[in-house]
Amino acid sequence: MTAIILRQAPALTLKAGPAARRRLQQDGLQAVDITTLPGAAGGPKALGLSGLDQAVFGWLAEQPAVRDLVGASIGGWRFACAMQADPVAALQRFAANYVAQDYSRQPTRALIYQNWQALLPDTLGPHGLQAILQHPHYRLSLVLVRARGLLRHEQRAPLLAGLALAAACNTAGRGQLRHVFERLICHDARSALAFAPQDRIPTQRVPLSAANLLPALLGTTGVPGLFDGVAIPGASAGVYRDGGLLDYHLDYPWQQQAGITLYLHYQPRIVPGWFDKILPWRQPVAAHHHSTLLVTPSPAYLASLGLGRLPDRGDPKRFAHDDAMRRRLWGQAVAESQRLGDEWRERLLRQDWGDVAPL
Repeated sequence: MTAIILRQAPALTLKAGPAARRRLQQDGLQAVDITTLPGAAGGPKALGLSGLDQAVFGWLAEQPAVRDLVGASIGGWRFACAMQADPVAALQRFAANYVAQDYSRQPTRALIYQNWQALLPDTLGPHGLQAILQHPHYRLSLVLVRARGLLRHEQRAPLLAGLALAAACNTAGRGQLRHVFERLICHDARSALAFAPQDRIPTQRVPLSAANLLPALLGTTGVPGLFDGVAIPGASAGVYRDGGLLDYHLDYPWQQQAGITLYLHYQPRIVPGWFDKILPWRQPVAAHHHSTLLVTPSPAYLASLGLGRLPDRGDPKRFAHDDAMRRRLWGQAVAESQRLGDEWRERLLRQDWGDVAPL
């Protein structure tokens, strides 16, 4: 009888822009080729990338080079962990601490903020912020927005009206968001910021420092209605919020950077802004991603998870009466993500990139 070999479906889906595909297929991929890593907003979805993050940053540490790490919201927190002396251990602590947050009581705004405010210090420890500012190779940039008009308020009614206005402006065109947001890039002073967008949104650039790094990390995850906005020392006076509102998946001109932009993402669609999630016709600028390699969990992998998807921000309320179940399912997503990392390592060993699809 002929043996039947069952092969597990791939856990990763890889897509690349034309310049990146050509380079991969001609020369393969080495760590030294990677010059930039974007990190999208997305809250708990980032838990589903933990094993992949660990594999990638462990690999990059083998060939140190100057690299830009550009994060909005949770993307910035992933990179803050990756910039620690032991990036794999820091990323593991981050995922474990995130899962272990207690939502067994009604997940009120106060409880969510209390959990969130403790998460990063508990993960990074007393010297973690200093490690970011003094990292010999990585250059961190954090994306925030400065709220205008009604979005400066914390009260529910004006805040909801401001978000409705922002959605209307966005539907008319992304450039119209300048009426409700200004962009802030808090960046390592050593970065050339070659990726910085040149669009119709007013943009401040403020160097990171001991005075503003923690406020910038907290502010870039400042989801309206969940967390109050923050002030950023060194930036214009105002209320600063989650950078994902404007730059959800960081559709920036990455092709201006040398080398390959390695984008570890939780979905195969790059959505320019948070309000574009409901606008299927709003697409990223193709030219921005000529040198981008996009690495995401495959549909088959996602279907194999207990949730049938990655964790998301609605789960604490969804499992409000069984927080142990929420922690179990989130923990499973973190544990299973080691498969993503294992498959990435196998890719590097095989150096077979023939199945990388066009981005």
